[in-house]
Amino acid sequence: MTETEYVILVDQHDAPIGVAEKLEAHRNGLCHRAFSVFIFRQNQELLLQQRAKDKYHSPGLWTNTCCSHPRPDEDIIEAGERRLLEEMGITAKLQSKGQFHYTAQFSNGLIENEIDYVLVGTLENDIFHPNPAEVHAYRWITLSNLEQELARHPEQFTPWLKQALGLLTN
Repeated sequence: MTETEYVILVDQHDAPIGVAEKLEAHRNGLCHRAFSVFIFRQNQELLLQQRAKDKYHSPGLWTNTCCSHPRPDEDIIEAGERRLLEEMGITAKLQSKGQFHYTAQFSNGLIENEIDYVLVGTLENDIFHPNPAEVHAYRWITLSNLEQELARHPEQFTPWLKQALGLLTN
């Protein structure tokens, strides 16, 4: 049995206003805090993951290295580093590049309404072990090639990826 996960509910200024069970927040479109992690190699290639086929939304879509939600009372950087290890088997120091608000509705009725923090780090070696319950596949790509793919085939990527990338390339 899995432990119930909670997210931090926030107002439009990212001020915490409460907590909610994760799926309840997504069913009701409640604004909550999230993060998107981008891990680069020394040669500046970005590590993308393809979400597991049975994820609760966006299954099988390509996205940034790791994304999730901080737990109540958890620092956003610590949450990103924790989840990066759980999801991708990577230990890396992260730094924040800013945040943005986005919403997206999915065919299964779930709604993303998030203040999403973009966190960035560097992989010191190519040894990592993605969690197959979270990650179907992964690949390395340059930012310019990713931008081209996003323009040609946006349906193959998560709805937040393009906006999150904007914080990296500005």
